[in-house]
Amino acid sequence: MLFRIFITMSTGRMIQRIICCPIVIIIRLRFNKMFDKLQALKNQYEQLLRRLEEPETYADAAVYAKTDKAARELAPIVDAYCAYERATQDMQTAQELMNDPELRVFAQEEFAAARAARESLEQKLKILLLPKDPNDEKNVILEIRGGVGGEEGMLFAADLFRMYSLYADRKGWKLDVANVSETELGGFKEISAVIEGAGVWSKLKFEAGAHRVQRVPVTEAGGRIHTSAATVAVLPEAGELDFKLDMNDLKIDTFRSSGAGGQHVNKTESAIRITHLPTGTVVECQDERSQHKNKDRALQILRSKLYEAEQEKQRAALASERKSQVGSGDRSERIRTYNFPQNRVTDHRLVGDNKNFNLSAVISGDLDPLIDALIVADQTDKLKAQNEE
Repeated sequence: MLFRIFITMSTGRMIQRIICCPIVIIIRLRFNKMFDKLQALKNQYEQLLRRLEEPETYADAAVYAKTDKAARELAPIVDAYCAYERATQDMQTAQELMNDPELRVFAQEEFAAARAARESLEQKLKILLLPKDPNDEKNVILEIRGGVGGEEGMLFAADLFRMYSLYADRKGWKLDVANVSETELGGFKEISAVIEGAGVWSKLKFEAGAHRVQRVPVTEAGGRIHTSAATVAVLPEAGELDFKLDMNDLKIDTFRSSGAGGQHVNKTESAIRITHLPTGTVVECQDERSQHKNKDRALQILRSKLYEAEQEKQRAALASERKSQVGSGDRSERIRTYNFPQNRVTDHRLVGDNKNFNLSAVISGDLDPLIDALIVADQTDKLKAQNEE
């Protein structure tokens, strides 16, 4: 089609067309590797769709579910790639129309719009092609402990737990407390919970670290602002396939529950303490009324702790190669300050105007703007590292 257009035009027009067309070719050469991968993924996606229509696939529920899951995971990439291809074609069409004096202004506008769309889609595709975190769809073990500041630090720990509870409720997640140690004023020396739902780890994995608070404590008679802290740990839930526990390595003790709990407290030894002898890791669970349920939950948390410790060893081995801008996730690292007098939350891993958020909204469970900013920062860092390779 283009060749026929060339031969019907004047020589000057034909030269102009030859000069314009290589824009797409240059871009194709530059991103050839990425486009080859995208085309391969598109072919794979189309094969999966055809397989879903086959009677033998539909007849096997397990095979169908696996195939459908694979197709759904590829769908966003393929959709973005197809949109990118359409934007590229729109640019070519607009470029051809620029040769018509009557349509030149319209064509220039169409070209600019298509180019902007393609640039946006190109960035989106780069992000979609980044290696996925294998834990993103896992549930998490959340642990919060009062830090420096005595009672005020423990009260802040309770505030943080309430914040995450409200956020979990907003996201439709299920939160179950596994173990809690309360103070007389309602603070938490420590509290652990299991949060279950879609994509919990992908949202909460950046929350691990030291959270600092600046406010006038309820115990302060003089009205002075104090600085206190609490630490947060977020662990991906590990199943038996992720980490195999040797029961011979465990010491299991029972004891009576303590703290709030009504008539049940101190009546039966339903609480469980499990010690992993090789590492000295200790887990307690006393929230469930059943000793059996407490044991299952304690084993679940212990397995996740040991799995995370093993993952941390692997991350430490790679730390010299790349360090994420959003931090290592270590609980000793100060990640965020909650300034009550100024109604401001500052995340110290972010930069510029993007690091400050409304405290009233955040503490009430509206964490998505903050978490989304951290996800973008992490993606930006990974893209930068990828470009440097």
